[in-house]
Amino acid sequence: MSKATTLNVCMIGYRFMGRAHSNAYMKVDKFFDVDLHPVMHTVVGRKATDLQAFAQRWGWLKSTTDWAAAVADPEIDLVDIGTPNNQHKDMALAALESGKHVLCEKPLAATIEDAREMRDAARKAKANTFVSYSYRRVPAVALAHQLVKEGKIGRVYHIRAHYLQGWASSPSVPLVWRFDKKAAGSGSHGDLGAHIIDMARFITGDEFESINGAVSTTFIKERTLTSNLSTAGITAGEITAGKKGKVTVDDAVLFLATFKSGAVGTFESTRFATGNQNNHGIEINGEKGSIRFAFEDLNYLNYFDASQPKHVQGWTRIPASMPGQHPYAFAWWPTAHPGGYEHTFINQAYDILQSLSGKKPVVPLADFEEAYATQRVLEAVMISAKERATVKMSEVK
Repeated sequence: MSKATTLNVCMIGYRFMGRAHSNAYMKVDKFFDVDLHPVMHTVVGRKATDLQAFAQRWGWLKSTTDWAAAVADPEIDLVDIGTPNNQHKDMALAALESGKHVLCEKPLAATIEDAREMRDAARKAKANTFVSYSYRRVPAVALAHQLVKEGKIGRVYHIRAHYLQGWASSPSVPLVWRFDKKAAGSGSHGDLGAHIIDMARFITGDEFESINGAVSTTFIKERTLTSNLSTAGITAGEITAGKKGKVTVDDAVLFLATFKSGAVGTFESTRFATGNQNNHGIEINGEKGSIRFAFEDLNYLNYFDASQPKHVQGWTRIPASMPGQHPYAFAWWPTAHPGGYEHTFINQAYDILQSLSGKKPVVPLADFEEAYATQRVLEAVMISAKERATVKMSEVK
């Protein structure tokens, strides 16, 4: 296989997202016909022993603890960044400076200032940038985007979105990096809220006009310290007996919004919705109909067609898995043979490879420019919550 048909990948980070992305690189050209074939060239992490075991298990050719050297390696074509949020900027800027394509986990950065630098660097770079808003690649969500674009629900009136998790509701959960503002930038807001903000923008094609009120709260002010704040996951690190540290991010954020089209929206993100595991959903109501999606039932899109006669109106539960009819279904299984979470990353890898081959992805990808638009909304919500005031998006540059 010649160099022209391969894409050498350097992945930084090997925990949760590292596994999801590794699986995608392994599988994408088995299910999709691609012109570029990803080569799992180098994986980067801080702990050499764990890193070597990960590389061997997942098929990475090389491993290193030196991210700067890996990013500068002339053999690398794409740098995949899956680190805590405050590390995104330096790694992305170095990669772009070296002429590499960059895939970055969401949110774009820990702060609006870092995100702006990343956006500006991407504007000047010759390489492509991507941000891993992977829920766009759920076939049912891609179908929702398609239906709205086709005018099936007409003018959009209401958007209601939520992302509810409950894993942080126990005081026994230690102080990992996701509770540290320096590392994460925000709590549930940037971690979960970024997804529903992006999903609303993606499905409707609309942009936020203003944030008309927000509430942000931290329920548990202190947590037991761990030996390592920079490692993701609630089981990371060892607890230092008896010592506590301050939680410096939000536990829950709720806000109201208006959109440029005149639509209104309500948004809720929390890690304290006890009993909820990954309850991520959106409902969009329009003049001609409505759509409703729930990630915990990810293979289905619910659609209400108000143009039907009254006596047959009702919600239709669409299994978004029919080859030739639904997004991405052409590469997978027969109708009603469900896909899973991991398929969103494989679908995303396909769209990235299509884009780098000069071809059209199945649905639009978020680049640094578009991810910065979502970061501006995150910032406006934080300002609104702090100042207890309406914030126009024109005020957030």
